[in-house]
Amino acid sequence: MRLSTITQLVGITALVFASDSYAQRPPAISGLTGTMATEATIKKEQKVGNKIVVATEDGAEHVYDEAKDLVVHGGKNPLSDLKPGTTVVIHYTADNTVHEIDRVGENGLSVTEGIVSKIDRGKKEITIRYDNGKTETLQLTDRAAVDAGQALKNIPEGSTRVVVYYSSNAKGKIAHYFKQKR
Repeated sequence: MRLSTITQLVGITALVFASDSYAQRPPAISGLTGTMATEATIKKEQKVGNKIVVATEDGAEHVYDEAKDLVVHGGKNPLSDLKPGTTVVIHYTADNTVHEIDRVGENGLSVTEGIVSKIDRGKKEITIRYDNGKTETLQLTDRAAVDAGQALKNIPEGSTRVVVYYSSNAKGKIAHYFKQKR
Protein backbone atom coordinates (compact mmCIF):
# COMPACT_ATOMS: atom_id res chain seq x y z
CA MET A 1 0.00 0.00 0.00
CA ARG A 2 2.85 2.36 0.85
CA LEU A 3 4.52 1.82 -2.56
CA SER A 4 1.23 2.70 -4.27
CA THR A 5 1.00 6.02 -2.38
CA ILE A 6 4.58 6.94 -3.29
CA THR A 7 3.94 6.06 -6.94
CA GLN A 8 0.83 8.27 -6.96
CA LEU A 9 2.75 11.21 -5.42
CA VAL A 10 5.55 10.87 -7.98
CA GLY A 11 3.00 10.76 -10.80
CA ILE A 12 1.14 13.85 -9.55
CA THR A 13 4.43 15.74 -9.11
CA ALA A 14 5.49 14.82 -12.65
CA LEU A 15 2.16 16.05 -14.04
CA VAL A 16 2.48 19.40 -12.24
CA PHE A 17 5.96 20.06 -13.62
CA ALA A 18 5.18 18.73 -17.10
CA SER A 19 2.03 20.82 -17.48
CA ASP A 20 4.00 24.04 -17.93
CA SER A 21 5.87 22.59 -20.88
CA TYR A 22 3.34 20.34 -22.55
CA ALA A 23 -0.28 20.76 -21.43
CA GLN A 24 -0.52 24.32 -22.69
CA ARG A 25 0.63 23.54 -26.20
CA PRO A 26 -2.07 23.87 -28.81
CA PRO A 27 -2.79 20.56 -30.52
CA ALA A 28 -1.15 19.85 -33.85
CA ILE A 29 -3.52 20.30 -36.75
CA SER A 30 -3.58 17.23 -38.94
CA GLY A 31 -2.58 17.91 -42.54
CA LEU A 32 -1.48 21.50 -41.89
CA THR A 33 2.02 22.18 -43.16
CA GLY A 34 2.07 25.99 -43.52
CA THR A 35 2.61 28.75 -41.03
CA MET A 36 -0.19 30.04 -38.82
CA ALA A 37 -0.26 33.38 -37.06
CA THR A 38 -2.10 34.84 -34.13
CA GLU A 39 -2.04 38.02 -32.07
CA ALA A 40 -0.85 37.38 -28.54
CA THR A 41 0.74 38.95 -25.48
CA ILE A 42 4.13 37.79 -24.22
CA LYS A 43 3.82 36.13 -20.82
CA LYS A 44 7.45 35.05 -20.45
CA GLU A 45 10.46 33.90 -22.39
CA GLN A 46 12.43 30.97 -21.05
CA LYS A 47 15.92 31.50 -22.44
CA VAL A 48 17.24 28.20 -21.05
CA GLY A 49 14.70 26.05 -22.89
CA ASN A 50 14.27 28.44 -25.85
CA LYS A 51 10.54 28.67 -25.13
CA ILE A 52 8.09 31.54 -25.46
CA VAL A 53 4.87 31.63 -23.44
CA VAL A 54 2.08 33.83 -24.77
CA ALA A 55 -1.56 34.53 -23.96
CA THR A 56 -3.87 34.76 -26.99
CA GLU A 57 -6.87 37.07 -27.34
CA ASP A 58 -9.17 34.42 -25.87
CA GLY A 59 -7.00 34.28 -22.71
CA ALA A 60 -5.48 30.85 -23.38
CA GLU A 61 -1.76 30.44 -22.71
CA HIS A 62 0.41 28.65 -25.27
CA VAL A 63 4.03 27.50 -25.13
CA TYR A 64 6.09 27.64 -28.32
CA ASP A 65 9.62 26.55 -29.19
CA GLU A 66 11.92 29.20 -30.71
CA ALA A 67 13.27 28.22 -34.13
CA LYS A 68 17.03 28.58 -34.60
CA ASP A 69 16.32 31.01 -37.44
CA LEU A 70 13.79 33.05 -35.42
CA VAL A 71 13.19 36.53 -36.87
CA VAL A 72 11.87 39.29 -34.61
CA HIS A 73 10.59 42.54 -36.14
CA GLY A 74 10.30 45.77 -34.17
CA GLY A 75 12.03 47.28 -31.18
CA LYS A 76 15.54 48.57 -30.67
CA ASN A 77 16.86 45.21 -29.48
CA PRO A 78 14.14 42.85 -30.73
CA LEU A 79 14.67 39.79 -28.54
CA SER A 80 15.27 41.66 -25.29
CA ASP A 81 12.28 43.95 -26.00
CA LEU A 82 9.94 40.95 -25.73
CA LYS A 83 9.06 41.58 -22.12
CA PRO A 84 5.86 40.34 -20.45
CA GLY A 85 2.89 42.39 -21.65
CA THR A 86 4.34 43.08 -25.12
CA THR A 87 1.73 42.62 -27.86
CA VAL A 88 3.04 40.51 -30.74
CA VAL A 89 1.96 38.51 -33.75
CA ILE A 90 3.39 34.98 -33.48
CA HIS A 91 4.01 33.05 -36.75
CA TYR A 92 4.30 29.36 -35.92
CA THR A 93 4.13 25.97 -37.56
CA ALA A 94 2.00 22.94 -36.67
CA ASP A 95 4.80 21.56 -34.49
CA ASN A 96 4.54 24.71 -32.27
CA THR A 97 7.81 26.24 -33.47
CA VAL A 98 7.90 30.03 -33.74
CA HIS A 99 9.71 31.24 -36.86
CA GLU A 100 8.77 34.91 -36.77
CA ILE A 101 7.56 37.37 -34.14
CA ASP A 102 6.20 40.80 -35.06
CA ARG A 103 6.19 43.30 -32.21
CA VAL A 104 3.03 45.48 -32.28
CA GLY A 105 2.92 49.09 -31.10
CA GLU A 106 5.74 51.52 -30.36
CA ASN A 107 8.77 50.74 -32.56
CA GLY A 108 6.84 47.81 -34.04
CA LEU A 109 3.95 47.19 -36.40
CA SER A 110 1.07 49.63 -36.71
CA VAL A 111 -2.54 48.45 -36.88
CA THR A 112 -5.41 49.59 -39.08
CA GLU A 113 -8.71 48.14 -40.20
CA GLY A 114 -11.03 48.37 -43.16
CA ILE A 115 -12.87 46.37 -45.82
CA VAL A 116 -10.87 44.18 -48.22
CA SER A 117 -11.38 45.46 -51.77
CA LYS A 118 -8.89 43.09 -53.38
CA ILE A 119 -6.22 40.54 -52.49
CA ASP A 120 -3.65 39.76 -55.18
CA ARG A 121 -1.28 37.13 -53.81
CA GLY A 122 0.59 37.02 -57.16
CA LYS A 123 1.49 40.72 -56.93
CA LYS A 124 1.67 40.40 -53.13
CA GLU A 125 -0.85 43.19 -52.53
CA ILE A 126 -3.94 43.83 -50.45
CA THR A 127 -6.24 46.77 -51.14
CA ILE A 128 -8.21 48.13 -48.20
CA ARG A 129 -11.18 50.52 -48.25
CA TYR A 130 -11.37 52.61 -45.09
CA ASP A 131 -14.56 53.90 -43.46
CA ASN A 132 -13.93 57.37 -44.93
CA GLY A 133 -14.12 55.86 -48.46
CA LYS A 134 -10.37 56.15 -49.15
CA THR A 135 -8.63 53.03 -50.54
CA GLU A 136 -5.02 52.05 -50.08
CA THR A 137 -2.92 49.22 -51.50
CA LEU A 138 -0.35 47.68 -49.17
CA GLN A 139 2.43 45.30 -50.16
CA LEU A 140 2.28 41.86 -48.53
CA THR A 141 5.32 40.16 -47.07
CA ASP A 142 6.13 36.79 -48.64
CA ARG A 143 4.69 35.03 -45.58
CA ALA A 144 1.50 37.14 -45.60
CA ALA A 145 1.00 36.52 -49.32
CA VAL A 146 1.18 32.75 -48.87
CA ASP A 147 -0.13 32.02 -45.38
CA ALA A 148 -2.13 34.84 -43.84
CA GLY A 149 -5.76 35.34 -44.63
CA GLN A 150 -6.43 31.84 -45.98
CA ALA A 151 -9.82 32.02 -44.28
CA LEU A 152 -10.63 34.98 -46.55
CA LYS A 153 -10.09 33.15 -49.84
CA ASN A 154 -13.73 32.05 -50.16
CA ILE A 155 -15.29 35.28 -48.90
CA PRO A 156 -16.43 37.83 -51.51
CA GLU A 157 -14.21 40.88 -51.80
CA GLY A 158 -15.79 44.11 -50.61
CA SER A 159 -17.65 42.49 -47.72
CA THR A 160 -14.95 41.44 -45.26
CA ARG A 161 -13.65 43.74 -42.52
CA VAL A 162 -10.03 42.99 -41.61
CA VAL A 163 -7.43 44.13 -39.14
CA VAL A 164 -4.06 44.71 -40.83
CA TYR A 165 -0.69 44.76 -39.04
CA TYR A 166 1.84 46.70 -41.10
CA SER A 167 5.20 48.46 -41.16
CA SER A 168 6.17 51.48 -43.25
CA ASN A 169 9.24 52.25 -45.30
CA ALA A 170 10.15 54.65 -48.11
CA LYS A 171 8.19 52.52 -50.62
CA GLY A 172 4.97 52.51 -48.58
CA LYS A 173 3.13 50.25 -46.16
CA ILE A 174 3.93 46.55 -45.89
CA ALA A 175 1.29 44.20 -44.44
CA HIS A 176 2.89 41.50 -42.29
CA TYR A 177 -0.36 39.93 -41.13
CA PHE A 178 -4.10 40.43 -41.52
CA LYS A 179 -7.13 38.74 -40.07
CA GLN A 180 -10.88 38.95 -40.33
CA LYS A 181 -12.41 41.32 -37.78
CA ARG A 182 -14.85 39.43 -35.58
